Amino acid sequence: MSESQKEMSFLDHLEQLRWHLIRATLAIFIVAIAIFTFAGYIYDKILFAHLNGDFPTYQWLCQGAQFIGFESDFCNISFESNLQSLSPTGQLMNLIWTSLILGLVVSFPYVLWEMWKFISPGLHEKEQKKSRAFMFYASVLFFIGVLFSYYVIAPLSVSFFYSFQISDMIENKFDFKTHVNLITNTILGVSLMFELPVLIYFLTKIGLVTSDFLKQYRKIALVLVLTLSAIITPPDIASQVIVTIPIMVLYEISILISKRVEKQAAKELRKL
Repeated sequence: MSESQKEMSFLDHLEQLRWHLIRATLAIFIVAIAIFTFAGYIYDKILFAHLNGDFPTYQWLCQGAQFIGFESDFCNISFESNLQSLSPTGQLMNLIWTSLILGLVVSFPYVLWEMWKFISPGLHEKEQKKSRAFMFYASVLFFIGVLFSYYVIAPLSVSFFYSFQISDMIENKFDFKTHVNLITNTILGVSLMFELPVLIYFLTKIGLVTSDFLKQYRKIALVLVLTLSAIITPPDIASQVIVTIPIMVLYEISILISKRVEKQAAKELRKL
């Protein structure tokens, strides 16, 4: 193959990547426009839902405490202060940014599919079948992360920060942007953390990570997860543990996945 043919081939790949990125971005924008259109419903029923004392998580925690014979603040939880907008453009700019973030969250499977369509021509038939399965698992893990963050982390964060008070002289008056950013950042951050097994699979596949490496640095991983948990959750031990446990379970699953990839690679080498 001549240098010009190689160059054309490289440029063709760049052109294909460009169109995959354009379609993925377009999907995000289409969903974002839909969210923008139904902004009132999205904000009132989803993003501000944790400010309602009847939110399911508060009811579950209340019932759980009553079941074991304890009193719980979640049984009488209420949020008195109204959210405020402190700048003329605050609501519009927050709506645009929130629409884009939620657009990415909702369209994640399609974005993943576009990335797979770009990579798949370079894979063998067996690898393509396996990658389809991992696309499914990646989407499932992502949306499990969405549900976990929305129904566990977000309500715990809201209940903690809205009740935390240094002195009675201080009145909590929150900017609505801070509340919305707390919810959306938690959803996106936790959901991406749930992609750990998929990430480990590909890192093992290309030889950057091994199961022995993951075992050796398990303690360091625990410290990193605790640190990330402290960033995306309220600064109390209970919330950090609630986040850390599923992430560490996913870490252990990632070790098993890494082992399996190594065994498959060893079998293929023996066949050669």
